[in-house]
This record gives sequence, structure tokens and C-alpha cells, in this order.
Amino acid sequence: MRKFKILFLVFVIILGTVLFFRNDILDIYSKLFLKLPKIEKEIGSLIKEAEKEISLPPPLRAVEEVPEAFLTQAGVIQWTNLQREKYGLPPLKENTKLNVSAQLKIQDMFEKQYFSHYSPTGEGVGDLVEITGYEFIAIGENLALGNFQNDEVLVQGWMESPGHRANILNDRYQEIGVSVQKGLFEGKSTWLAVQHFGLPLTACPQPDEIIETKIEAKQTQIKELQKTLNTLQIEIRTMRPKRGTAYIQKIEEYNTLVSGYNALVDETKTLINQYNNQVKSFNQCVAGVE
Repeated sequence: MRKFKILFLVFVIILGTVLFFRNDILDIYSKLFLKLPKIEKEIGSLIKEAEKEISLPPPLRAVEEVPEAFLTQAGVIQWTNLQREKYGLPPLKENTKLNVSAQLKIQDMFEKQYFSHYSPTGEGVGDLVEITGYEFIAIGENLALGNFQNDEVLVQGWMESPGHRANILNDRYQEIGVSVQKGLFEGKSTWLAVQHFGLPLTACPQPDEIIETKIEAKQTQIKELQKTLNTLQIEIRTMRPKRGTAYIQKIEEYNTLVSGYNALVDETKTLINQYNNQVKSFNQCVAGVE
């Protein structure tokens, strides 16, 4: 009987305690469901260095030469664009940087006495346009050696050569640079001619760098918030007792930060999708996909 009374008394004490702290307990348990942060994502697509197209048909040597040969830069560009017009293609715009790279090529060939797309030390058109600061997606080089009668005859000679013709009539090229010069080559007074065709990098709409900067800044914020949340999680797990004002406030602090964290992740995802759509458009343009 005494044992029963003791058990009953314990039961009453426990029940009273539960009833006394009922509101606190319910409040605590209502807040114990910690919000979980979303997992942030890195940029899914980055601009890779564009696959640069370089077209280098075998250099052309004149078959028939005349002593009164005379070539001009402007004339070569004019006759090139007349050929493009004949085939329904837009004219190429003269680019000063490509003019300079073409001139550098001629000077190098005369100086080192070679007639090739690559110098004896391995430099090619890509290296030359890099020197001038011309950024490109596609580039082509036509070379000619010999005493062609005039600009029209020179361009016609290129047109009768499949590789050179393909460069002249390439519908992707937008710009041209030309250089012609007479000098001594292999002990003979002769003309060298160079055409540089280009599709500039600016022809394709590039992704917005401001968006990329915003993404990077937000990702840094996300990582810092994540560190803070991890610290708070540890504090909440180790707090004793797991009730009372301090405990509840700590959970509320955590959940408030999680809400901000998740909103930041959503904003970043939106920017990433916007940026990646721009990357996709850029890559399609580079690849020549309409």
C-alpha cells in the first residue's frame, strides 16, 4: 500500500510539472523543427576559350608573271569584295589591326626568306593578330608570291584556287586586312601579297560580366552564411537545458538566418540561369549555329 502511495505521488508530481510547463514545452517543440538550408550551386557553365577556326590554304605562286606588275592594298580589298558581291555575300570591312598583321607577315617573309603560313620559328597568323590585339573567332590567311599583273589578276588567281576561294567567299568572315609589298625574295625582285580574313570576337554577344560578378559575390555570401549556420547548429545541439528563452531565441536566430540563406540561394540560381543562357547563346554563335 505504501509503495502504491509513493508511485501515485510521483505520478502527481510529474503530471503537475507537465501541466505547469505545458505552454513552454509546446512552444519549444513547435520551434525545434529547424529549417534546413538549401544546397548552393556553383556556376553550371563558364565561357570556355572559343574554339578558334584558322584557315590556311597552300600559298599561291604566280604562273604567269609580267615585268610591269603593280599591286595595291586598296585594289586587292576592292576586287575581293567584288567577288563576294558576285556571289551574293556582304562586303568585308577593312580592319586596321588586320592590315598591320598582314604587313607583319610580309616583312617577316622577306626578312627570313620563307614562303609559308608558318615562320621558321613557328609563328603563324594567330600569333600575328595577337600582337595587334585582334581577338577573333575565325581567321583565314591567303598568301601569294609573284609578279601578278595587277590587283584583279591576283584576286582572280586566288579565286581559281579552291582553298583561297573558300576564304574569300567564307560567309562567316566580316573583316579583312591586306598588305602587298615588292622586295627581294630568293634573289629576285618580286611581289608578296597577304590577305587576313577575320570574324571578330565581338561578332557574338558575350555574357554579361556584371552578372558574373554578382554571382561570385553572392556565392561568397552563401559560403559565409553557411559557416555561421554550421556554428549555430553545433551551439543548439550542445545547449543545456533544451528549453527556456535562451534556447528558443537561438533557434529563432538560426531559422531567420536560414530564411535569408535560402532566399540568397534562390537569387543566385536565377542569376546563374540567366548567365548560362547567355553562355549558351554565345557558344552557339561561336559554333555558327543560328
